[in-house]
Amino acid sequence: MSAVRTAVPTPVQAEAEWAIETRALSKRYGGKLALDALDLQIARGGIHAIVGANGAGKSTLFRVLLGFLPPTSGTAAILGCDSQRLKPSDRRRIGFVNEEHTLPGWMRVAALIAMQRRLYPLWSQAALDSVLGQFHVLPDQHVSELSRGERAGLNLALALAQRPDILVLDEPTLGLDVVAKRAFLEALMYSNEAAASTVIYCSHQMEEIERVADNLIILERGQLRNASAPDTFCARVSHWIAEFPFQPPPPANVPGLLQMQRLDGLNHYVVLDQSAEFAEFLRSAGARTVNCMAVSLDRAVNSFLAKNHAAPAAA
Repeated sequence: MSAVRTAVPTPVQAEAEWAIETRALSKRYGGKLALDALDLQIARGGIHAIVGANGAGKSTLFRVLLGFLPPTSGTAAILGCDSQRLKPSDRRRIGFVNEEHTLPGWMRVAALIAMQRRLYPLWSQAALDSVLGQFHVLPDQHVSELSRGERAGLNLALALAQRPDILVLDEPTLGLDVVAKRAFLEALMYSNEAAASTVIYCSHQMEEIERVADNLIILERGQLRNASAPDTFCARVSHWIAEFPFQPPPPANVPGLLQMQRLDGLNHYVVLDQSAEFAEFLRSAGARTVNCMAVSLDRAVNSFLAKNHAAPAAA
């Protein structure tokens, strides 16, 4: 887990209580409901990880928040501004890094940096140099000549150098090798500008989330399923191993069941919100031995998502 981060107070923070706020936000593509009356509030400061299975609505949420898509119904605000009415001055306060690391390939790195510097009056050359120092990016290179990891580093450096109030990172390490991924995460974690911003981090990589996130937001089928510290969520999920000499209880009767497997003659149960009384349930169902194991964040989240993704959300 990352250390607790405290946002640097600025006059802007008094403008709105939430960095991001949606109310009854829905987005429909034909017959598909990507966002389903989503109520979401994200506080200022810290790193907030948004996770969910494919189709959970994460990318749609970002597009609506950034004003790239209109909602079907409901409202979305970023830094207290209506996402559908963002002015250039509002957009200067928002940094965005997408998974493709889309940058103009025909430009040289130095020219791209100079262009960005002119666009952002709060530009921090120190932030740019600090991040780029972890990547082998030369000023006279064309962007098209950079590796995917180098483009990711340049993209992050440009976003942080504009000194954003909020930084949105959409799968920023997707496709990076281990070295580039480590460099990207360290540049993010140890950047003064990132520490002063509200960071919204979307990723499928739970080891990244566990390392950097202060808050874990889980979306499923366009609805909010969890908003808590990663440790708090992980503590809700437990792994029980039981030996049944006879027939085990049917899955439908197991309280809080997320996943069940039978391995080497033992029944493995991953369950949600079950206390030590769950052991008594297993023993009363005929278990000869019962043991409880802690679960990793990766196991907890993936078990939770697998259960919720398999069953349609209630109408």
